Amino acid sequence: MDPSRPADGSAPAPGHESGPGHYPDTGPGPDEPALAERLEELRTQILSTPAEVVVANHAYGLFELAAIHLSQQPAGLEQARLAIDALGAVVEGLAGRLGEAGPSLVEGLAQIRLAYVQIGRAAASAGTEDTAGSEDTAGSEDSAGAEGHDSPGGP
Repeated sequence: MDPSRPADGSAPAPGHESGPGHYPDTGPGPDEPALAERLEELRTQILSTPAEVVVANHAYGLFELAAIHLSQQPAGLEQARLAIDALGAVVEGLAGRLGEAGPSLVEGLAQIRLAYVQIGRAAASAGTEDTAGSEDTAGSEDSAGAEGHDSPGGP
């Protein structure tokens, strides 16, 4: 039985498929052989790129995700905190293994942690925090040296 079909067996209304990952039909896509060829090209490209470069690119993406949430009005502190904690886990967990990107990622982590603390303070004083819980889950200071203030991660 197809879980995307109604229980009576009829087809779902166009654009109303149910369940995660179902999107309205946007028309004809690439043909299967062309898609398979493109996927193989991408796979070859990924395999020819050192893993440290791919991982570092993902870490930069986490930095950007945190920055986007911090730049919202009001700041999305909880969402930013998750992205910063993930960035910290990657950067600190893989210390010395991220190649040329390592030092800039360490610096970026320190900067985004400091920005989180500063924006969190401003939000708290203005009464605009997105949630009541900007508590430091690690219970320590951030790597940029903002002692005694809420920050994600932190050594």
